[in-house]
Amino acid sequence: MPALRATLLLLLVIVPSTIVHIVPLLAVTLLKALLPSARLRRACNPLLTGLAESWIGINNLLFDHCVHTRLDLHEQASLQRDGHYLVFANHQSWVDILVLQRVFNRRIPLLRFFLKRQLFWVPLLGLAWWALDFPFMGRYTARQVARNPALARRDIEATRRACDKFREIPVSIMNFVEGTRFTPAKHAAQGSPYRYLLKPKSGGVAFVLGAMGQGLHSILDVTIAYPSGAPSLADLLGDRLDSVRVQVIERAIPTELAQGDYQHDRAFRVQFQHWLNETWHAKDATLAQWLAPAPAAQHR
Repeated sequence: MPALRATLLLLLVIVPSTIVHIVPLLAVTLLKALLPSARLRRACNPLLTGLAESWIGINNLLFDHCVHTRLDLHEQASLQRDGHYLVFANHQSWVDILVLQRVFNRRIPLLRFFLKRQLFWVPLLGLAWWALDFPFMGRYTARQVARNPALARRDIEATRRACDKFREIPVSIMNFVEGTRFTPAKHAAQGSPYRYLLKPKSGGVAFVLGAMGQGLHSILDVTIAYPSGAPSLADLLGDRLDSVRVQVIERAIPTELAQGDYQHDRAFRVQFQHWLNETWHAKDATLAQWLAPAPAAQHR
């Protein structure tokens, strides 16, 4: 039974593994906070990263051996364990994160996500994300920002502080550029020009590129597709997800796009949005190839 299978994997493997890894992770975080010098505090980073990668490794074992989901990976990238990357992908499900970790764990630096501030309160995981320097953002709506422009500056400052930390360590900065998970209702409400995607939000990508400068090696452009439809975590654990297709394309960072002022230079902002929209059109074309229904057989 899928529900029983999912419950057993959650209770017997995922929850115990999470507790086993988070307890020492928080202990190392406390030690790091008490150390007197920046050099000693930086020495704790490999321990924190190693614990996180070990936890992800256990999850990947579940992906490989406890469910029958087939991962179809198409990769056009030369990955470095100590690289500095901006990673972006389309977003449909919480399963996207497990798929990304399955593809990249211990092949590039630990993926660090920009998270909604409310996720800090997720039991255990919120503390782990905080300990690993995941940035927490307000994610305010356009209407909220219009009423109070200071809200936008809060997220900009949070991004700047995160990028300052990331310059010191190998890092993979993960951004779901659409800002939210794809649903048909959101797609219709946006009037999105893409068939399988929401409109990309370029501000966060532009700010990371500008703040990190030449500190990033390249962009890893990831496309994720679920041929049988976007799954829930219960679908994955209950072995109801047949397959997932993933494409990874390494893209050079255009020099001119890492040196402009997105916030105040309108011409640069238009140029940046055009570049990202073209990237999104290519992603949509890939999804169309993968997901378009096969033509019906003609009867003679």
